[in-house]
Amino acid sequence: MITVLATGDLVLETPDATALLAAAAPVLAGGDVVIGHLEVPHVDVGRVLTTDVPALPAPPSALDAVAAAGFDVLTLAGNHVFDFGPEGIAETRRHCAERGMLTAGAGEDLAEALAPAIVTGGEREVAVLSVNCVGPRETWATSLKPGAAYIEVVTHYETRGANPGGPPRIYTFAEQRSLQRVADAVRETAATGAVVVVALHKGLVHVPAEIADYEGEISHAMVDAGAHVVIGHHAHILKGVEIYRGRPIFHGLGNFATVTKALSAKPGDAAERSAWARQRVRLFGFVPDPAMPDYPFHPESRHTVIARADVSEDGTVSASLVPCWIDDDAVPVPTGASERGEAVAQYVRAITAEAGFQTEFAWHDDRLLVAQGGAAR
Repeated sequence: MITVLATGDLVLETPDATALLAAAAPVLAGGDVVIGHLEVPHVDVGRVLTTDVPALPAPPSALDAVAAAGFDVLTLAGNHVFDFGPEGIAETRRHCAERGMLTAGAGEDLAEALAPAIVTGGEREVAVLSVNCVGPRETWATSLKPGAAYIEVVTHYETRGANPGGPPRIYTFAEQRSLQRVADAVRETAATGAVVVVALHKGLVHVPAEIADYEGEISHAMVDAGAHVVIGHHAHILKGVEIYRGRPIFHGLGNFATVTKALSAKPGDAAERSAWARQRVRLFGFVPDPAMPDYPFHPESRHTVIARADVSEDGTVSASLVPCWIDDDAVPVPTGASERGEAVAQYVRAITAEAGFQTEFAWHDDRLLVAQGGAAR
């Protein structure tokens, strides 16, 4: 049996992240392989090379605490991976490697970005692939350009009835060549006999519960290709859990340890950052808690989890969740089966049902066991 643990986003704009990870470290120690998503580049000096709202560069020293907390693999394929260009990718990968952590999802070219990070030394290898499904296009690696592994997603807007300019009906789907390329990489990895984990940067940001069409399409394709576990991140808010063909799909693990000033506009900030702060209220209907200036996220995002997958020798996967609550200091704290823990559990049940999945959750010690209850999608 191999135990894989996975967390949501790590955004560590602090020179020392020890306090942010201290509460979760004892739980993370129980994993044979621990995976987290590194949301922003960790560089000493960064020159912005994105037309999107850029992240702020995170200090390399913050990675000391990530390694000490037990993380083995950090996934990099995401919308901020190219914010500081090829140099930012190379430096981030180097800083992780120097601390003994593998990275997946970004490289000098597309082949390197698609290559899995392989953890050896246990009873069975664990291979982690990381894929960006949200863009922007400048993040994509090619045979000639550094960047991230990716699947292109197409969005189609259709007018609803006699209401030009009103809210449209939205359809999303994967561009088939890029989907097939990633599926082939997963299939080849699975053929080695490794436990395969696919991390997808996907989802509707700051939106509770809702899962776009492409997310199910791509997640199912990964399982069909041989993935034992699919994990999602990017939305900065927890999403539902699905069981597909006996394999867990954690559609969005939300935030984990996240502290940032990049999403809060202050006098003198870049115009792009100020514009984003104004749009956030209009688009997503929330204002960050002023008492948590370095946690500018949806209030419901403080519900979070550590995903767990126990993979047996025959490939059977048992999934569970360790409920956590992000406290007033932005620290993800495992709750156990407490009153707070039950509140997180009820939130998970609600967003999973609203997404159309009939997954069942039941307490076992300090974890929520995940079971197939039938699929409504």
